Order: sequence, then structure tokens, then C-alpha cells
Amino acid sequence: MTTADATEQAIADIPASVRGQVIPIVDFGSQYVQLIARRVREAGVFSMLVGPNITHEQLQALNPKGIILSGGPSSVYEDGAPTCDPRLFDLGVPVLGICYGMQIGCTLLGAEVKNAQAREYGGVKLHINDTADLMRGVPEHTTAWMSHGDQVNALPDEFVPLATTPTCPFAAVKHKTKPFYGVQFHPEVTHTPHGTDVLSNFLFHACGCDGSWKMADYLEHESNAIKERVGDSQVICGLSGGVDSSVVAAMLHRAIGKQLTCIFVDNGLLRKGERAMVENMFSDHFDMDLRVVDAEKEFLGDLAGISDPQEKRTRIGHRFIDVFKEASKDIDGVKFLAQGTLYPDVIESGHGYAGTAANIKLHHNVGGLPAELGFDLIEPLRNLFKDEVRQLGLVLGLPEQMVWRHPFPGPGLAVRVLGEVNKEQLDLLRDCDEILLEEIVANNLYRKTAQVFAVLLPVKAVGVMGDGRTHEQVVAIRAVESQDFMTADWARIPFDVLATISNRIINEVRGVNRVCYDISSKPPATIEWE
Repeated sequence: MTTADATEQAIADIPASVRGQVIPIVDFGSQYVQLIARRVREAGVFSMLVGPNITHEQLQALNPKGIILSGGPSSVYEDGAPTCDPRLFDLGVPVLGICYGMQIGCTLLGAEVKNAQAREYGGVKLHINDTADLMRGVPEHTTAWMSHGDQVNALPDEFVPLATTPTCPFAAVKHKTKPFYGVQFHPEVTHTPHGTDVLSNFLFHACGCDGSWKMADYLEHESNAIKERVGDSQVICGLSGGVDSSVVAAMLHRAIGKQLTCIFVDNGLLRKGERAMVENMFSDHFDMDLRVVDAEKEFLGDLAGISDPQEKRTRIGHRFIDVFKEASKDIDGVKFLAQGTLYPDVIESGHGYAGTAANIKLHHNVGGLPAELGFDLIEPLRNLFKDEVRQLGLVLGLPEQMVWRHPFPGPGLAVRVLGEVNKEQLDLLRDCDEILLEEIVANNLYRKTAQVFAVLLPVKAVGVMGDGRTHEQVVAIRAVESQDFMTADWARIPFDVLATISNRIINEVRGVNRVCYDISSKPPATIEWE
């Protein structure tokens, strides 16, 4: 997809119900850019990410209420540094520059940016010079989160300083004649206590947004759009039991009823009781047309003797496509395939817009199923972040325990059994994982953690049980806290809870004599071990 095509597609994806109430965020490569977008949406305003090469005409086509320029790692004075069309200041809508976004906006409007004598990283004292307008409701003395080595060094007379720090004389500014505001700090992070006030002032007082972005309205609009697009055709949905596919299935069932068929592939790599839970929820409770395919033998056959993580994923992916194709042959009149693609999937895969961030991954939900399947894609969640999908699930009536489920990898337990995968190892890991999750739930830690799971290591350790020496397997526990899963920190599970988990696993799961706790963060580690 070309840059122009990606931008045009992103514009076309905007729900009709929020057109005229959109805040495009120009992404200059900020690590916080998705957080900015989520904060805007949490305020009830629809946001979307666009690349710095978006044209004046494309911005006009969006009919935005305002524009936000994100931070980024570059220096505005370097050759090749990303910039934007200066005509965006002529659209007549307010523009807010954050960090690098402030620097690029100020530079385009005649200010000077240089390398700061004293760089600022972390919390700093912020003094507000002007408590009206953008800083309305912000205390005169507060703190803010900084992350910059450059700063505005000299302001033309057309600018008004709004805030300072001990080493940054222009920590926030506004232009006298153009609706441009700039903040050197990051209002989107929780470490800036009054950051939400700054963003709210921009959205509601400067831009005049009406805060009408609501999940119930989104559901109604998308349901009608699905009905219109599908017509009398049939739709199939690959149901995994995870949050995303479950919300897609419930949403489509609400929109088109019996025109939807869900296919659940039991690949033998699932958590304990997963198949029964899916059948009970979607076939019995929601009365959906659910086809369950028992393919454990085929998947485990493909994995026999394979230890390389990438080879595991590749073989599982190919087998899934083959099984899915075969299962869909028996369903008449199928024209559409529904997928649980989310907005971060689109962004990270480089399909949603031409930003400056690297193409991080080719996500399995973005172009993952081959064209020869012959289906048109329906992706009703592709404009939503994960937390919004959970909100939508609750609006659809899905039970909380399903809506708030932790993520589960596409290849299943195959990437949590390190080394070769077989049924014996999988069953052992399932028992360990069940005990772990029981204790996490019992101690009210499930909603306080982003992801918790057990990993079976490809080593054996010496132990002592009773009067005998053992030589058995080692299980690692992984628990992380994360906002967006792009970064994560290891969860500080109380020692007494960890002790109970360890004792139960070693006592109740035959074949395990040692339990370890993973205390590495992402980066440098990943959340999954494979």
C-alpha cells in the first residue's frame, strides 16, 4: 500500500457518526503517540493517527476540530528531520504541539530551537504564567513530565509564554494570531498530574469538541454499516475465545444473526477448559452457529521434533489456514471473513498511515489469511484500542470475566513450552497454568496485572521430595503490568502469593520440582518467552 493509499484508507475508515468531530494526531515517532490518541478518546473525542506527510488537502477532507502534533526522537534542526505541511496552520483549527510537536510548530512559525544546556528527563517543577486558556484550572505551581534534549531558545513577538521550568523558559506557549499552542512537557502521561486538564482545555475550550465519542453510538453505527455491507451474504469468523475475536463475534451476531458462522479450531494448544468455555458461551448462551474443528492431531504432528520458536509459529500458522479453509468449504454463501484487527495492529503493521515509526511487525490479523480464501474482510474493531474493545464487549453484554481476559498468543501454549512440544508437556503446563491463575484470581490480582502465565522450561533440575532425590522439570511464572503491551514491567506479586503458587504447583503437578519468577521488563525482554 502506498503512502497516499494508506492515508486515504485511514480517512475512509473514520466512522460517519464522528465526522466533523475528529482530532488527527500527526505522529513524528513518539513513544507516547498511542497514549495521546487514547487520552483524547477517553475524553469522548475521536482521534486518529496520521503521518507527517499528510497533505493540506487530506487534512481538509478530515474536517478536523483540531490537530495535535506528537513528540518524537528527532531534532528539528537536523537534515531529514520529519516536518509537516505548514499550511495546516491556515486551516483555521487549533493546533497543539507536544514536545517535538511544539518545536516543529514553533520553528515553522519563526521561533528558534536549539540543543538545551540542561536536558530535562522525568518530573520537573512547572510554573504557570497564564492560568487562562490552555492552562485553565492548572495550579500556578505544579509538576510535569519532561523528556527532551532540545527546546525553544528564542520566541518571536508573535508568541506568548504560558509556563516555565527552572531550565526551560518556554515550557508552554501560544501564538497571538494563529490558533497554535505548544507544550514542551507530556500532558498525556500520568506523571503529569494536570495533564488531563491541559488536554481537556485544548479539546473543549479551544477546539469546541462536543465529547460525543461513545461506545454505544459506535456499536450502533458499525452494526448498521455491517448490515448494509453484508446484505444477504454469509460471514465466517475465526473464534479463538480471546477478547478481540469474542467481541467481533458478539458484534456480528447482533448485527446479522444467523448469517454469521463462527469457526473454533481446537489445535490442542489451548488452556485447560478453553474449548468447553467457548462452546458454552457462544453456542449455548448466545445461540450462535458455532463449528468446532478438532485438529489437535494435525497440529501436534506438525510440531513433532520442532524446537525453533519461529518455525513453530510458521507451522501453526500454515496449519491453521489449511484447517480454516477446509472448515469453511461446508458453509454456503460465504462472502466475508471477520477478523479482530485492532488499531495498534494496523499501526504497527504499517498499514494504517505512513508515520515515522518503524514497521514493528506483520501482525497476524493484518493481511494474515491468504488471498486465495476468496473472502472480503470485515474488521469492525480496526479503529479501536484494546481498552475500547473491552468497553464494547461490556456494551454487547459479554461477561466481565471474558471481557477482561488476559491476552493469549495465537500459537497458544506451543510458545510457552520451550523446546519441542508434545501432549505430555502441554498437559503438564496446562495444570501449572490453571493453579497459577486460580491463585491470581483468588488474591484479587487478575485485574491488577496485564498478563500472567506459566512457562515450561526445557531443563530439568535436581530436587528432594520425601526421602528421595528427584530430577524433574522447571516452571517459570511470568506476570507483567502494562498499558499498551509495547512496554511492560514485571508485576510485584506479593511473596506470600508466590509461595502459595510455588507450593501448589510442586505438590499438585507431578513432574515439576522447581518454580522460578521472571523479573525482566520489556524491553529488553519480550512478554512471551518465545
